[in-house]
Amino acid sequence: MGKRLTVVAVLFVMLFGILSVITALVASNPVYAQAAAQQSEVTIPLSQGRGNIYDCNFNALTGKMTRQYALLEPGRGSYHSMFDVILPEERPLFYENIRQGAPFLMRMNEECKDAPYTYARPVRYLPFPIAPHLVGYLDAQGRGVCGIERACDEWLAHSSTDTRVRCFTNARGGVIKQSPPQLLETHGTGAGVMLTLDQKIQRMCEAIAADSIDQGCIMVLDVHTGRVRAAVSMPRFDPYDVAQSIRRKDTSLVDRTVSAYNVGSVFKPLLAAAALEQGVDPQEQYHCRGYVEIGGHVYRCAHGRGHGDVNMKTALAESCNCYFIHLGLELGADAVYKTAQQAGFGESNTIIGTYRTAAGNLPSVEELSNLGQLASVSFGQGALMATPVQVAAMMNLFAGNGEYIAPSFVEGVVDEYSKTVTQSLYRPVRRRVFSEQTIETLRPMLTGVVEEGLGKKAQTRKGGAGGKTGTAQTGRFDDEGNEILDAWFAGFYPAQDPQYTVTVLLDSGTHGSDDAAVVFAKVCDSLSFFFE
Repeated sequence: MGKRLTVVAVLFVMLFGILSVITALVASNPVYAQAAAQQSEVTIPLSQGRGNIYDCNFNALTGKMTRQYALLEPGRGSYHSMFDVILPEERPLFYENIRQGAPFLMRMNEECKDAPYTYARPVRYLPFPIAPHLVGYLDAQGRGVCGIERACDEWLAHSSTDTRVRCFTNARGGVIKQSPPQLLETHGTGAGVMLTLDQKIQRMCEAIAADSIDQGCIMVLDVHTGRVRAAVSMPRFDPYDVAQSIRRKDTSLVDRTVSAYNVGSVFKPLLAAAALEQGVDPQEQYHCRGYVEIGGHVYRCAHGRGHGDVNMKTALAESCNCYFIHLGLELGADAVYKTAQQAGFGESNTIIGTYRTAAGNLPSVEELSNLGQLASVSFGQGALMATPVQVAAMMNLFAGNGEYIAPSFVEGVVDEYSKTVTQSLYRPVRRRVFSEQTIETLRPMLTGVVEEGLGKKAQTRKGGAGGKTGTAQTGRFDDEGNEILDAWFAGFYPAQDPQYTVTVLLDSGTHGSDDAAVVFAKVCDSLSFFFE
């Protein structure tokens, strides 16, 4: 028996020794040590590090705000007391997270003071998002779906600082007190995108649109550079709840600044300028009877009223359709087409990369050889369609010196860390369309539209303005039998030495150009503060 006990004791000592050696080897092996550490480490994303979008003065249009988040951990009594300070809309996520058995971040309300660990998480969009149609929005994975967010996704994705919270946890998923959470930051390329928008002008136009426009848009261009300083489309949408817009079927996801619409009489100044270039005397009289018959079809002035004897100035002021039909027939299909094409009609504008505006529709020379189509296009009707961007660029010819400047939306790529432009993307197409003499002759006629003609509602408190009304028929009718119209006012401000070209569209409603002119005046009156 004694021998047996001795053998057992020796075997036990040997086994203990072997186990001790194995334990020592495992403990000293860095591979095993690293694996053990990984099992107790939790990394929680705080910011994906997406690059931001800026206005022309380096004001951030995205990522401008932060929200406070608290680190909660399972098994701790503190998280029960935190329930009351969790925002109601976040509570379903709270219940989902507590079942995971690991620390997690939850958004807290402003009364949250007891959380041991809190972090500021960047918010992509402001509570009242700025320029949402142009900026665009992200999907649930943080990828760009539309707008600049999509067009510049490769630049913006992970280009800023990626921030994560690293926690070391025990077997129950709680944070180990001896190893407090760490904030890990990984710097990206720093690439962001600068737009040509001016935040102050954009916000000003958004406020006016919210007060005055149900459906439509406002465009503001810098006269001398073609840079887009404001691009507002109504109705707005919530980039955090795009599904709501889809459910409402309110077309709020449509960016009206880059979509094509019936043009109407805002096209007439272009025809007038083309006639001046061909040597037509602006004082030449035309007798308007209120209608003209071409190819068996009768074309009428508004309300069928004749304007009597008119010249170019009075025809613009009173928006005489018959005069411009007469002018278009004199110029001929080729001249009308080439002038419109040179002014940017019929071609889309590049915003950035493959992100482009609609091209609209400019009937071909062959189509305009049909006198009926030529007559219709001569006063902005027929198959002619254009975007507010195109109309703004056309009106900018008369605000400037007759040179076409393609509107620009994007200034360049920037370095967010150094706040510098690293790559300029401002490369506007420029071409001479009209002589300066033609512009000097026509611009006072457009100020006359506002001072004496149908555009009186566009009069400003100071500085004066010029422009043109437009009420385009769409051939569609509402349930009450009223024709649906696209109402425009496009012009420049101030009247002398214009600095801004402003285009207002009220689409698919029963509004007239008077309503668009009122909005135009509000925009110009607000722009006047930039001259003080």
